[in-house]
Amino acid sequence: MTSETVFGHSQALLDMRDRLREFVDREAIPREHAELAHDVEKLDHVARLLREKAKAAGLYAPQLPTSHGGLGLSWKERAVILEEAGRSFLGPLAINCAPPDQPNMINLMLHGTAEQRARYLEPLIRGDIRSCFAMTEPAPGAGSDPSMLKTTARRKPGGWIIDGRKWFISGAVGAAFAIVLAQTDAGATMFIVEAGNPGYRVLRNIASIDGFQIGGHGEIEFAGCEVNDDAVLGEIGKGFAYAQQRLEPARISHCMRFIGRASRAMSIAQTYANTRTSFGSPLADLQQIQAMVADSHIDLHASRLMTWHAAAKMDAGESVKHESAMTKVFVSEAVCRVADRAAQIMGALGMSEDTPVSLILRELRPFRIYDGASELHRATLARRILREDLRP
Repeated sequence: MTSETVFGHSQALLDMRDRLREFVDREAIPREHAELAHDVEKLDHVARLLREKAKAAGLYAPQLPTSHGGLGLSWKERAVILEEAGRSFLGPLAINCAPPDQPNMINLMLHGTAEQRARYLEPLIRGDIRSCFAMTEPAPGAGSDPSMLKTTARRKPGGWIIDGRKWFISGAVGAAFAIVLAQTDAGATMFIVEAGNPGYRVLRNIASIDGFQIGGHGEIEFAGCEVNDDAVLGEIGKGFAYAQQRLEPARISHCMRFIGRASRAMSIAQTYANTRTSFGSPLADLQQIQAMVADSHIDLHASRLMTWHAAAKMDAGESVKHESAMTKVFVSEAVCRVADRAAQIMGALGMSEDTPVSLILRELRPFRIYDGASELHRATLARRILREDLRP
């Protein structure tokens, strides 16, 4: 009995997974050229091309309800599909379930007005535009501690004036709009700010270790940035609560995608170990290589089970504040271990760009920081466990 059978995955879902695997192998992986890394325009071009192909193949937007043109998959079903898409750097972009657009869609669906959904959500779903989420700030502003938010929004007749600076804003370069977290007299509030606003300026694309982030990582300045009242997303003062609504699903979605990426790295390393001969025998005969392969499969199996459990709780409408933090910490570290072992098994080849393994390792490393550093999650988990005397 397979794990898919045990977890009740339908044959229709498994058929979709197989079609997506074939799509990723045929359309996405062959377009993974190293020169795409850090090239925002080329990455945008490839993403647009792949999205049209994914739509034609019936594989587009698995995370969205059918009423919005998506596949209407549950979280448990998405775990299977996002892992498969995540095998490729371009897979999640192709089916339009990559951050920051994916969690931005959640905020817009939950809290956007009819006009906001028509103006921003619908073109985002179609893949006509991109967006970003602007929360992180240079010191002494908000980072791991969002309460340090320094960007302000002050009232003016009929609207607001936003001032502040954000950085490491994924997807900012070329984004049509940003969902911006700013401090008001009533508390943190989300605003929709269009990139064409005279008070909105992308200062630079911050070069980073992960090259396949669509739209790069921008630094944005808000200087006397005037917006109307209809730019407020949801209710004034509820920005932190809305941010939490997007963060927990975003962390679990990251886990799903990156399990696929790490699995691909280990698959490549296993093929290498079986075919590369050294000192008269295949590398696969060496116990140290065998231990790395076994440990990697243990890490991947545990990562899937934790992720699937959190997905099942989300489908049941239960809080995953505790489970999402534990899963994010474990999976972010486990997939790094897997990719690192894959690179080690392959020696100098694993350090090169002749295979995607070194690029996968670079893409996975930031996950231990993005969406909350492991150290922050551990501290938060421990305080909650000790305060509530949770059973181990």
